[in-house]
Amino acid sequence: MTMDKYVYLDHSATTYVKGEVLEKMLPYFTQKFGNASSIYSIGRESKKAVEESRDQVAKALNCNAKEVFFTASGTEADNWAVKGVAFANREKGNHIITTAIEHHAVLHTCQYLEKEGFDVTYLPVDEYGLVSLEQLKKAITDKTILISIMFANNEIGTIQPIEEIGKIAKEKGIYFHTDAVQAVGNVPIDLQKLNIDLLSLSSHKFYGPKGVGALFIRKGVKLHTFVQGGAQEKGRRAGTENVAGIVGLGAAIELAVNDLEKHNNKISALRDRLIKEVMDRIPYTRLNGHPTQRLPGNANFSFEFIEGESLLLMLDMKGIAGSSGSACTSGSLDPSHVLLSIGLPHEIAHGSLRLTFGDENTQEDVDYVMEVLPPIVERLREMSPLYEEVKRGVKNV
Repeated sequence: MTMDKYVYLDHSATTYVKGEVLEKMLPYFTQKFGNASSIYSIGRESKKAVEESRDQVAKALNCNAKEVFFTASGTEADNWAVKGVAFANREKGNHIITTAIEHHAVLHTCQYLEKEGFDVTYLPVDEYGLVSLEQLKKAITDKTILISIMFANNEIGTIQPIEEIGKIAKEKGIYFHTDAVQAVGNVPIDLQKLNIDLLSLSSHKFYGPKGVGALFIRKGVKLHTFVQGGAQEKGRRAGTENVAGIVGLGAAIELAVNDLEKHNNKISALRDRLIKEVMDRIPYTRLNGHPTQRLPGNANFSFEFIEGESLLLMLDMKGIAGSSGSACTSGSLDPSHVLLSIGLPHEIAHGSLRLTFGDENTQEDVDYVMEVLPPIVERLREMSPLYEEVKRGVKNV
């Protein structure tokens, strides 16, 4: 299918690889293809490139390069952090605290650990997706060994009070892990100021390649080895390094941090304009997530009387790529666990749309969305008998 216009608004699902990043990666597929564990020259070149990328990540997060460990994804980093702390500290306790709106990489890992004899508390959130610090404090027991709360939510964009959570964890001597996959490249992160013990990130969320991520492990954290079988990553995660991917991650995070203020100013303005126009022009619409304490590019709406999948398909036919929630669960017919957790009923949660902006988006893209979206919503609502009753005044909303 050919389209006159194509507007990509699903940057929370993935971003493209920037040209500068790809350019730095390419030699490691061809001329510099050596195994980073080999001692001959092209192997040493690969090893040097891996360590340079480690330095780039450390500089971006303001931590020590020895505290950065490369993984195959953000999901793997989450698994390593949560399982690694759980199994390494079992003699101290078996209680983990997380939230009801975590990414499934954390939620499913915690559910697995429950089968292994661990107790997990899933903290509720308020209507904006924020965790209560008082509820967190009350949930802590003398058996609590880990608090895992995401930096920013991948669906509704709400940013948690990470600094305050870190202080609570530190005061109680509990490890604090944060899934920062959506935050890195969008939010300033200084690990010297934040009491974070473990932090997960993923390259393809900030214009790097897919298939590579990292886990920050603060010095002194007691953590199980994730993969046995080799000496890579200081013996803590075996397996031949994805050198080209790691080079791409390093280049991308350096670009992201250097351009952070400019990036945020631009996409925040686009987000705010879109939110205002949608809320002004489309009735029976709700903005999901915190109105201000949210990721700069995230806009998440629920439209009453429609079904989200139909909305996505019709937008796609008009050349607009969006999402109904997490890309990792896009094949599921169940409503978003995040939207249910902030109090939306099933029928409204089903009518959700997440549009997330990136560097290449423009004001013209917002114009096009507002040209296309309102009539699509109205067309889908015309198919709803409930909407017909509301229009006739038979039913109140």
